[in-house]
Amino acid sequence: MAQTIFHPSVEGAQHGAKSLPNFLAYAKKSGAAGAQPSNYMLQNSKGGFQSAKEIRNAFAKAKLSLDGVSAHCAFWVHTTAWTGSPTIRPFIPADVAKKSPEAIEAWAEDYTLRLLDLCAELGVKIVPMFWGVAHGWEAATGYPWGFFAGPGYDLVQEGNERFVKKTAKLRRHANSLGIYLAHEIHPGTAAMCADDFNSLVRACDGDKCLGVNADPSHCWEGEDWETRFRKVGDRIYACHVKNFVIRKGVPLRAMEPNWPKRAMQFVDIPSGDLNMVRYVEMLIDLGYPQRYCQINGKKTAPLIVEAESAYRDLDATSANGIQYVRDHLCFPVAAGSFEDGMGA
Repeated sequence: MAQTIFHPSVEGAQHGAKSLPNFLAYAKKSGAAGAQPSNYMLQNSKGGFQSAKEIRNAFAKAKLSLDGVSAHCAFWVHTTAWTGSPTIRPFIPADVAKKSPEAIEAWAEDYTLRLLDLCAELGVKIVPMFWGVAHGWEAATGYPWGFFAGPGYDLVQEGNERFVKKTAKLRRHANSLGIYLAHEIHPGTAAMCADDFNSLVRACDGDKCLGVNADPSHCWEGEDWETRFRKVGDRIYACHVKNFVIRKGVPLRAMEPNWPKRAMQFVDIPSGDLNMVRYVEMLIDLGYPQRYCQINGKKTAPLIVEAESAYRDLDATSANGIQYVRDHLCFPVAAGSFEDGMGA
């Protein structure tokens, strides 16, 4: 008998204005079977985290599965603080933002270690995230004006060494807890394409905890999603379902902060440029659902909606995405070839 191996879920970072109970109530009402809250939703009023019991009770009350914790911002701050960039300020307390880059990095490391401890207590074994700008902003542009290597410097080699050193404690702790850190290959991070990610894995001697959070919506500049994720297939432990459009004739790289005017725009899942069914089929082929279920002892793996739009209300966009995943992507998986019954 054909089985459904996925369930619809939703990522919480875009809904950070909601409390955990309100986010879970929204997810349930929208048709989700699980949810992936952000680290901020798990904080308490005293600057720490809610207890594992409180979080479990919230999920039990909502009748939703806990599908990981979105920790993108915390990890990105940790690996980016050394640059002194002001872009980390939206993700850290105001008093911390006034400190030196070294102090901010230390704060982010401590915060992230505590978050990993909470994840372990909750039974969360896969943490979606992304590493920060370990190679510096010049390399993060992806455009070597000024050149990535020259007299007395090599930005890529130095960045790999910096990554190994700065992430050592976090990786060691994750491994001790049996947690996989699933990097979302993404422009402006430590690994912007599949080859970048594989380079980090080699630099870290194949560290087991270095995983991938597949998200096709970040494959909009040359490397398509199938090329990217087939290069890192055996390290895909998590996924997001998200879509985009590319506006023709508009530069992809421009200093334009206004989303409606940008060339690449995230959109509702049904109307974007990407074929989500083909994407999910690839995830099955690469073993994502099997890997997730084996690690977590689950019967189904989450397809986690992260739909955004510059025009459509955020709650409406996400709800539409959850329902699309439920109705079109959580399909019964073939138990054999369609040729098997021919001629019978």
